[in-house]
Amino acid sequence: MREAARTALRAGAPWIDTAPNYVDGMAHHQLGPVLREYHGATRVATKVGFLGRGSARAALALGLITKEDAAAGHCLNPRFVRYQVEEAVALLGRVDLVSVHNPERADYPMGRTVLHQRLREAFIVLEELVQLRRIGGYGVATWSGLHEGAFTVHELVALAAEAAGSGTHHLIGLQMPVSLIMDTPIRQALNGGGPLAQAQDSGLITFGSAPLHGGELLDAMTPELVDLIRPGLSAGAAAVLAAASCPGLDVVLTSASSRYHWNDAERALTSPLTPDQLRRLTDELATG
Repeated sequence: MREAARTALRAGAPWIDTAPNYVDGMAHHQLGPVLREYHGATRVATKVGFLGRGSARAALALGLITKEDAAAGHCLNPRFVRYQVEEAVALLGRVDLVSVHNPERADYPMGRTVLHQRLREAFIVLEELVQLRRIGGYGVATWSGLHEGAFTVHELVALAAEAAGSGTHHLIGLQMPVSLIMDTPIRQALNGGGPLAQAQDSGLITFGSAPLHGGELLDAMTPELVDLIRPGLSAGAAAVLAAASCPGLDVVLTSASSRYHWNDAERALTSPLTPDQLRRLTDELATG
């Protein structure tokens, strides 16, 4: 992870995205010293919600979570949210964006009402931390919450306004999977709708996660599919290019462990696919 971060920072990446549960709970510990080596314009995003290695024991000892939370590996208790943010700031040195991580994972037996209450409570803590200048803003990083209807973009914005006590809130980001496997957001955006368009209309920074779908997409990237996207690209660069070309997507999140892989993706992204090219691609995949 350290080398991937150095590669991104040296290349002037606009964002570094992490979470306390990444790299078996050691992501913040590994990333912090690397961030302190560089002082460029790269912004840092992390998350709250999942428990990293060792954090469950520490949070239990402090009375911030229950044994049930520890067993679930996920908690949105306001005290725990505050604890995770402060720990992230201490380890990373600075945090520009904190996202509530997969809030749909929270146990909400009474349905959406309870989930929204928990989100509002988390947002209240995050609003306070913005006011204290501990973080720059906050967001939501979801895997299936939007697709499954646990919440909508408009509901998230309304919850943030309630948490702030006014229309002036600090919900600034939305992260969701965008790839040729998870391509519903692409199809929706090409038609001018869906969560990416709604987020952009609400002034949120949009992040597309898992453009390679955890590496699974690479097995499906046949030479014919790569040529359909753009001849001459590697399978990974072609997949990232397709995701990054999605209308309404500001940032595509990927990892490059070497400068070669970074340059490979960077060259592809200098010329995004046009909406017509992307539409032809998704139509071909739908009929293929």
